[in-house]
Amino acid sequence: MKKWNSEHAIGVVIIIHGAGEHHGRYRWVIDKFNKERLHVVAGDLPGQGQTRGKRGHIDSFDQYIDTIYNWYKEAAEYDLPVFLYGHSMGGLIAIRSMMEKHMPMKGVILSSPCLGLYEYPGKMKEWATKLLHRVTPTWGGESGIRTEYVTRSPEIREAYRNDELRVTKVSYRWYQELIKAMRISLMEAERFPDVPLLTMVSGDDYVVDKYAAHRWFNQLTTSDRSLKEWKGLYHELLNEPERDLVFRYVMRFIHTRLEE
Repeated sequence: MKKWNSEHAIGVVIIIHGAGEHHGRYRWVIDKFNKERLHVVAGDLPGQGQTRGKRGHIDSFDQYIDTIYNWYKEAAEYDLPVFLYGHSMGGLIAIRSMMEKHMPMKGVILSSPCLGLYEYPGKMKEWATKLLHRVTPTWGGESGIRTEYVTRSPEIREAYRNDELRVTKVSYRWYQELIKAMRISLMEAERFPDVPLLTMVSGDDYVVDKYAAHRWFNQLTTSDRSLKEWKGLYHELLNEPERDLVFRYVMRFIHTRLEE
């Protein structure tokens, strides 16, 4: 976990990256938040980036939740309003963390949250993961995240393809824990706390199921919530050619809540 401080800060943003990536891919976003007078707290999730342990593996989704709770405690020490930003699997982690931990947030921002997959493994492979995650939990296979599906930007695609910290293989246990977390989030949506929420989905998402995010959002009872679908954009909204427009939309949400 690392912290990036801003002069005369008015708030703090915790950034949770997605599956197979690392916090270093958000450096331009961190710089933008700092320029907006926001401190940033971020790091690599267990089994991702430069963290210790087997890459692409977790024993339990609680490892992610506990990690975010520790990041929140660091962010809370600033004694400023705290916002939680989660992308893809990071969005799912944000949802589950808010459901399980008491973390007073000024706002939660979800980018292409992983509440369902665009494409699931075949029935035989699905059956195999259910069996093998108990017998050989650290075994696994390809994550299935294809470079050409994350963004329309040729430069970012190339950087992603050559990223040495990118995790392309995941364990059977990791996959089953992901499926379980998505199921709990959808079945127990009413447990999501009443905090300001911005959910953004990609119009052309070939990684996660955007309709699952719609279904989750429609079950919420939160009083201050909004959903924005970015037509024509791919999965990584803040890595698309229109990313400055998306970032300004996020900042409008943040500034509005800070003024309340």
